[in-house]
Amino acid sequence: MSLFGVVLNACTLFPASLRDTLLRTAHADLYRLQLTDNILEEVRLNLVKKGYQEQGVKRLIDELKRNFPQAFVEHYDVLIPFMPISEKDRHVLAAAVASKAQVIVTQNLKDFPPHLLKPFEIEAQSPDDFLVDLFDPDNERTMIQILLDQASDLRNPPQTVFQLLDTLNQHTPKFVDLVRRSLDSDEI
Repeated sequence: MSLFGVVLNACTLFPASLRDTLLRTAHADLYRLQLTDNILEEVRLNLVKKGYQEQGVKRLIDELKRNFPQAFVEHYDVLIPFMPISEKDRHVLAAAVASKAQVIVTQNLKDFPPHLLKPFEIEAQSPDDFLVDLFDPDNERTMIQILLDQASDLRNPPQTVFQLLDTLNQHTPKFVDLVRRSLDSDEI
């Protein structure tokens, strides 16, 4: 089975709970993750600017590279100057084009206008819409298990799945609503 490709824009990797959920869904082979060193450098710079310790951020970046070595897009830099969007975001679209990704997940949808992405057959989606799309009947049990595992792995402080959902609600309210309804039903 060929998985659809997804480039995660740096802004989706800043919030720890959202990053963890997105990466766990990639690890579960619900999509083909695509990243670049440029994207991870933007993550590093922003996390350090927000007050995170450089050593901890470096460890995070190293873990991403170690756990997803196949995700790194190569030879995209030659496309950057030709991307028809804002200069600061061209590297993201170039990575999507080079990797034949179908989706860019970003909090900044205005920076990826649909009419400029359409010729490349790429769609920009918010993390909320992306996770809602992944939460289809075929993946529902997998998604619930991912969130249960994510919550059980949290140690500092420990969290229930409902506390995790409260945190995720800041970034993905429609997705959280779907998950809560699923957890409340007898279907899972």
